[in-house]
Amino acid sequence: MNYAPLQGIKVVDFTEVQSGPSCTQMLAWLGADVVKIERPGVGDATRKELQFDPNEPSYYFLQLNSDKKSLALDAKTPDGKAILTKLIQECDIFVENLHPGAMDKLGFSWEAVHALNPKCIYGTIKGFPAASKYANLKAYEPIAQVTAAAASTTGWYEGDYNIPTQSGAALGDSNTGMHLLIGLLAALQQRNRTGEGVYVYQSMHNACLNLCRIKTRDQLTLDRIGYLTQFPQYPDGKFGDCVPRSGNTEGSGVLGWTYKCKPAGGLDSEIDANNYVYVILQRGAKDFELACKAFGFEDWLTNPDFNTADARDRHKTEIIARIGQWCADKTKFEVTSILSAAGVPVGPVLSTKEMMSDESLYDGNTLVRIDQGGAIGTFVTVGCPFTLSNYTPTYGPCPTLGGNTEEVLTSLGYTPEQQEAFKKNGTTAPLPKPAAPAK
Repeated sequence: MNYAPLQGIKVVDFTEVQSGPSCTQMLAWLGADVVKIERPGVGDATRKELQFDPNEPSYYFLQLNSDKKSLALDAKTPDGKAILTKLIQECDIFVENLHPGAMDKLGFSWEAVHALNPKCIYGTIKGFPAASKYANLKAYEPIAQVTAAAASTTGWYEGDYNIPTQSGAALGDSNTGMHLLIGLLAALQQRNRTGEGVYVYQSMHNACLNLCRIKTRDQLTLDRIGYLTQFPQYPDGKFGDCVPRSGNTEGSGVLGWTYKCKPAGGLDSEIDANNYVYVILQRGAKDFELACKAFGFEDWLTNPDFNTADARDRHKTEIIARIGQWCADKTKFEVTSILSAAGVPVGPVLSTKEMMSDESLYDGNTLVRIDQGGAIGTFVTVGCPFTLSNYTPTYGPCPTLGGNTEEVLTSLGYTPEQQEAFKKNGTTAPLPKPAAPAK
């Protein structure tokens, strides 16, 4: 029996690149029928971005468009508008992430779509909240991060590298897609009661900001007392008016830091420089005692500079230096083994290669292998981040550009003759380039 949560839900995907496709891919993995609209002869921009082979779609595209259908369609032509109108009239969810005003100009604004199909849920991704003074900026991943206080609070806090730094995680793109997914699923549940679709607006800025909540907490505290005890600048450094960068500090009330270890060999090499481990000292007296015994630092238990959490906040420089010395002659895996046995929060810094080589993560959801066939063969991607006890996605291949055009048009009632005419007038296939003038 198929327990796909979104079985029977029809989605029109008018998105491209990362933020929108990450959302619609998840809808497909949860069982929805997703039709991706792509420009004839061009397709999603990521098909040809960062390619490993000029004749094949990139991994960028492949990792964001599994299990979708591809309809080649120029929605600017009269026939294209008519086809998109039919799709919208039959769908449950319409999703777009074009720049502000683009869908309005095309004739498929929220108001227009709602008039065509009052039950259709309209999801949109834009860079900023509609009321923001930056609402009309063209937003990319880093733009969202730098304007949502993510970059200003990330990075090193002194020296030449004391500059705002963007996260390696896609806070503005895939994270935005997941936030929109939440809104769309909520709207589906609401529609079950009201029978009417709604407009779901998700900004990249707000998705980033939602993950920076604790930094607004820090700003409130800094405004109130003028310092932040968990930051490396405390107690001897200076605080300005804004939450500073804090290197690798844990960020809450516990003392966490990244410590260098000796390379373990293999994938943990000196060249890649990921021979580090993250260690946290908890605030509780019993937890601290267990950590001290694991380190062999029992003298800390009776030393007033270290035997209380508040004291450790004031002497974090000495603590970090001593733990650093202890870790230096051990591999990150040895440190993890020793400290985890004592209940100390600890984890090795893993590279993408190390993580993707961990077969235990190929559990049907965490990392998955998708058979694309042809010259691409099998590729690895990140699967559905949560598990359901009665359902696992199938993780099918990505569509070829326009690979489902005939199937989709036929399902809408178009005859072979009409479909041939669409190809000739540029609606579903690129128009031939005019011949060069004779010399």
